[in-house]
Amino acid sequence: MSEQDDDKREFDLRWADGAEHKEPSARARMLAARWKDNPPGPVPFRGEPEHRGRRSPGRSSWVSTVVILGCVAAVIVLLGYANIGPY
Repeated sequence: MSEQDDDKREFDLRWADGAEHKEPSARARMLAARWKDNPPGPVPFRGEPEHRGRRSPGRSSWVSTVVILGCVAAVIVLLGYANIGPY
């Protein structure tokens, strides 16, 4: 095939949408075959999570914030002392 033949062809969505028959995708065919004998049951849109983690009663969010800020401050101080030296 030459490049001139490619230039004469027109591939656009209107041409594809105008097709009389559209073959379903492989996944759609697989699911249709599977569900033919055993259809799926109803499923809620968004189910409840099975297990939700709970915080320990003595620990609150501000304690975690203080611990994180303390670690950041300690790292800054250690890096400051590491960079001090004779110039």
